[in-house]
Amino acid sequence: MDCSRAQQSQASDEVDKTTAVVEKQQHSQSKQVSKDVREGEKTGAWKCTKNHLSRIMWPDDANVAGNVHGGNILKMIEEAGCIVGTRHCNTQNGDRCLAALVRVEKTEFLSPVFIGEVTHVTAEITHTSKHSLEVQVKVMAENILTGAKKLANKAALWYVPCSLQNVDKIMEVPPIKYASAEQEEEGRKRYEAQKMERLETKARPEEMMPSPPNPEKHTVGFSQSSLIHLVGPSDCTLHDYVHGGVTMKLMDEVAGIVAARHCNTNIVTASVDAINFHRKIKKGCVVTVTGRLTFVSNKSMEIEVLVDASSVVEAEKGKYRAVSAFFTFISLDKDNKPLPVPALKYSNGK
Repeated sequence: MDCSRAQQSQASDEVDKTTAVVEKQQHSQSKQVSKDVREGEKTGAWKCTKNHLSRIMWPDDANVAGNVHGGNILKMIEEAGCIVGTRHCNTQNGDRCLAALVRVEKTEFLSPVFIGEVTHVTAEITHTSKHSLEVQVKVMAENILTGAKKLANKAALWYVPCSLQNVDKIMEVPPIKYASAEQEEEGRKRYEAQKMERLETKARPEEMMPSPPNPEKHTVGFSQSSLIHLVGPSDCTLHDYVHGGVTMKLMDEVAGIVAARHCNTNIVTASVDAINFHRKIKKGCVVTVTGRLTFVSNKSMEIEVLVDASSVVEAEKGKYRAVSAFFTFISLDKDNKPLPVPALKYSNGK
């Protein structure tokens, strides 16, 4: 008994020592972070407008063929963009704010990512206007067994900083330094182009037609699919509004179901045309994500995806269009080689 107590006492002492070391390290790290924050406030900006995230891909990130879901990649891209955007926008005095995603430019899926590979996501601010900022993101996939790396994805995202005190208040964005006047002018042109496209998209809301009963195979109605999701706390930002990455993941899942139903094969995301976030989705809302084929070539499928939201507790406000986008998918065989895509049949028999 005495020996047992001595061992317990010794173990307790070791735990106390370990805890003390950890607390000392945490205190040192906290002091360093505070120092970095003060330096950022003095200079008006951080030394670097980049952010880097890395994560290994697990089985629950992929489909049955071992390809990582495009939606998971999109979610990581948005997280990296949100971090660098939020960090940059909080280097000035005024309300603390959070960078909210408003648009994703065309996203290219250049190489498939597989289970066991490590994704390295790099996000960099490339342009700022008075109330918005552009973040360009690259995703590298690394095989940690062989050291081989490949460029998997490229994307450009636009954010606006929303005050934590008032989500409807858009804060000003601190300017960045450009390498040249030409670089600044190119960024300004991209800003004007995406602004016009967002306005045009918002002005032409599309309505999703209900699927006919017993639709014929390879028609639009046969593969049209919907997903209903109740927005919970884990889906949301500090504002209690849905993360853009969560919405994009749901959209990719629905588009994938549409493509799989049409081809009845393994499918992967090839690209995503501009995703426009028209209105915010609040915690507690029910979102309906619907996808349908709009075009089919011999090698690919274009799928329109619409996200509608409605409040559970304020049903009288009705449903509204929150997000819209077009996804492109390709069909693959068991060796990840492209397969021909079945032609799209029309309801009139053509």
